[in-house]
Amino acid sequence: MEISPLRIAMLSVHSCPIGDLGTRDTGGMSVYVRELAREMGRRGHIVDIYTRSHGPLCSRVVDLGANVRLVHLEAGDGEGINKTGLFPHLEDFFRALEASRSSEALQYDLVHSHYWLSGRVGWWAQERWRIPHLLMFHTLGAVKNALFHRQAEPQLRVSMEKDLAAQCDRILAASEREKEHLVRFCDVPREAVGVVPCGVNLDRFRPVDKARAREQLGLEPDEPVLLYVGRFAPLKGIDRLLEATAHLKRSRDLRLMIVGGDGEQTPESRELTSQSRRCGILDRVTFAGRVDHEDMPLYYSAADVLALPSHYESFGLVALESLACGTPVVTTQVGAMERIIRQDETGRVVQDASPAALAEALEAFLPGSKALSVDGIRASVLDWGWSSAASAMVDEYTRLLERKRQECAGNHSTDVPIVQTDSLI
Repeated sequence: MEISPLRIAMLSVHSCPIGDLGTRDTGGMSVYVRELAREMGRRGHIVDIYTRSHGPLCSRVVDLGANVRLVHLEAGDGEGINKTGLFPHLEDFFRALEASRSSEALQYDLVHSHYWLSGRVGWWAQERWRIPHLLMFHTLGAVKNALFHRQAEPQLRVSMEKDLAAQCDRILAASEREKEHLVRFCDVPREAVGVVPCGVNLDRFRPVDKARAREQLGLEPDEPVLLYVGRFAPLKGIDRLLEATAHLKRSRDLRLMIVGGDGEQTPESRELTSQSRRCGILDRVTFAGRVDHEDMPLYYSAADVLALPSHYESFGLVALESLACGTPVVTTQVGAMERIIRQDETGRVVQDASPAALAEALEAFLPGSKALSVDGIRASVLDWGWSSAASAMVDEYTRLLERKRQECAGNHSTDVPIVQTDSLI
């Protein structure tokens, strides 16, 4: 049972929820924040999402739907600051946040932070505003360092995540696997972590006629098509997907479409192009670049199978989107994949993430291998809409607010000093 409408401050400092998906700092987390907020707004809750201004042309306030606003705040000079480089500017962000809140005399019921940088700001808000603070890290630096050594996360992030996990009122994870990571790497009690999975927009992500989708994308009607969707970070495992493609028996006849990235001149894109050439498949690889989220159903529907070769995902949102479009998924053991995929019915979760094992799994879902029902694949995720995610989140909010009320009722001391902003930063 939902409580009366809440006023919620969501923080997504480094990644704008309406930024270009597939680029360096914009991925599944941005979709999660945007779609969850919109669903909360439809239920009558009021959500303000605060993010860092990402350019002189972006509007300060953007309406994202009923009861939902996106507010851009100035913090740090320039657009090219990397995530760790934003840390010294978090004080400026909090001051801008407090000025914005004060100017409108807003009183929030709770603050919900996304990612560790936002968590630092959320902790200040928690202390200053005297309201509960929920934090979802989305990924953990310690897990990245443990699973993938080629691009170590800074100790600042690892230490800060552990500190924030101990300071906030409730931690949220998008999957049970991520919950176990929090318990192991951040010393968090298991009962302190709630799980609220990602959802999928079932109205947007639905099957498109394959022949029509391929015609619009300039693909051959009968060629086998593999699809990758996501950022070009090494952690995403695109290198082993390229090797797997070269292992396929039909590697000379198929098309691998890679969606995402920051442009063909970036070091990441150039390296993938070079590797494609070394693998002898450059003429079979299409780098489609960034694609608007609204256009993605065409790509999912045109493909025979989506590959998710990641070393680490906290959930794996693109798998849900693909399945909602009726396209099977071959994936490594990351995020919530074992819960989403029906083994050998809607895709396959590989036990061995080697290129050879990925190739064998991908081969099983190419044309002529097995007959799959587009409608049946879509039906497998009809319970994964954002409405379900919002219901789970409202339950988390409700339980936290009730717990804090009980704690306040048991505390008879009323002369607690007001916390000054300067003392927090």
